[in-house]
Amino acid sequence: MSAPLSSVLTPERLASAYTYASYRQLIDELMAQNLTTGTNQTEQILQYARLNVQRMRRVDKTIVLLPELHEALANLQNKYVWLTLTEGWCGDAAQIVPVIEAIVQASNGKLESRYLLRDENLDLMDRYLTDGGRSIPKLIVLHADMLTEAATWGPRPAPAQAMFRELKSQNLPFEEFATQLHGWYAHDKTQSTQRELLELVRALEPALSVM
Repeated sequence: MSAPLSSVLTPERLASAYTYASYRQLIDELMAQNLTTGTNQTEQILQYARLNVQRMRRVDKTIVLLPELHEALANLQNKYVWLTLTEGWCGDAAQIVPVIEAIVQASNGKLESRYLLRDENLDLMDRYLTDGGRSIPKLIVLHADMLTEAATWGPRPAPAQAMFRELKSQNLPFEEFATQLHGWYAHDKTQSTQRELLELVRALEPALSVM
């Protein structure tokens, strides 16, 4: 017999995590003080964080979920917590976190979202590295009853991740790097993220996906 899976985190730690509303409120309150999350408060990071607020607002207002996602969510029989490691200064998080939240909100209570800041939770982050790095956003899907891991996703959809690796290999200046990556997000209009998260939802309960 295999050993039972252990909880990813305690109920108390989960309870201390941000809701989407409180996460957005935190970012807005920090921005009002010319600050962002984390310890890096350079002017470049702050400028990027301001752009991220605009990006989140835009996705919040414009996202339309795929019909297939609505169907997959309706078919879920169990409840899950979607826990996301994120930061206000992270451009990928600004493009993706609102998509995660839109899916949760469309689940009719089957999914619940919570958000933790990466740099305040490095012990958890270091269990979910990408190519050895602390890339975010990182979605950890938990069974709601036991808080055991059901699935993970992130930090970005596969086409964006491939582009990220290619741009990184070119040692481009940060501004050019960011411009190209966010240009991809703007052109994609959340479709790749939605499709990959659709496959994640379907895989949570495989028997239902063949019905």
